[in-house]
Amino acid sequence: MAAEYGLPGMAEDGPPEATAEQGAPGVTAADGPPRVAALRLHPLKSGAAVPVHEAYFDATGCRGDRRWLLVDAGGRFLTQREHPRMCLIRAEPLQGGLRLEAPGVAAADVAEPAGPGRLPVDIWGDRVAAAPSSAAADRWVSRFLGFPCRLVHFPVDGERLIGEPEAAPGDRVFFPDRYPILLLSEGSLDALNARLAEPLPVERFRPNLVVAGVAPHDEDGWARIRVGGAELDVVKGCARCAVTTVHPASGERGVEPLRTLATYRQWDGKVWFGQNAIPRVAGTVRVGDPVTVLARR
Repeated sequence: MAAEYGLPGMAEDGPPEATAEQGAPGVTAADGPPRVAALRLHPLKSGAAVPVHEAYFDATGCRGDRRWLLVDAGGRFLTQREHPRMCLIRAEPLQGGLRLEAPGVAAADVAEPAGPGRLPVDIWGDRVAAAPSSAAADRWVSRFLGFPCRLVHFPVDGERLIGEPEAAPGDRVFFPDRYPILLLSEGSLDALNARLAEPLPVERFRPNLVVAGVAPHDEDGWARIRVGGAELDVVKGCARCAVTTVHPASGERGVEPLRTLATYRQWDGKVWFGQNAIPRVAGTVRVGDPVTVLARR
């Protein structure tokens, strides 16, 4: 799986220390104490982000995040890596389902599958018994993307283990690539944007949790944080892939930010930006909540 995330041919450097020196000139920590700047859900994996004011964090991530997935006719998961137009699909959570919206097609309400049927799907080599959605939903996504595909849901009785050294035995996840939470600081984004000719929005990086009030890449050194009513283990950096090069408003692909990130955030053959985390204490998190670093690496 790791080869899918990196850029070949990068130098084998170690990670730099997490200090404000990684920022561009003139970029420092934001004013005020560390706090939640934004929260985002991605109800459909690789679909558009949905900003929310509050979210409930439990062991499997943000409630309602990446429980839905598109797969091809063979059951293999689909993402913006190969199909950048997926970013134009907005999946809005509804009670008992979701609403699908995309340019040029009528919106469609989809109920959460309730029947016992299961469809084997593959996501990064993990086999998951997913709940298939309706034929009408399959037609909707197939029409928009232009090839046969299916919409599936992670069922209550489903299981997918994280299965990585940084996780504990039994840690579970739905349909993220591997870890349940992705966090990023505004300082890190500001430091990147100071190096770019055209600043990029945070949506390019698909975080669940955006933190204000810390120096660029300070999150690299976190081991455990308290945010609102939840506590998270910050377990591993996020190696970035081609999804970050997709413009979320148009579905067009470019070369940034990977080209610039590779000049100062590359080691082990990959570029790194943001941190993966696993909730250890469940609780509600709201925009504006304080973020406290409980332990550092």
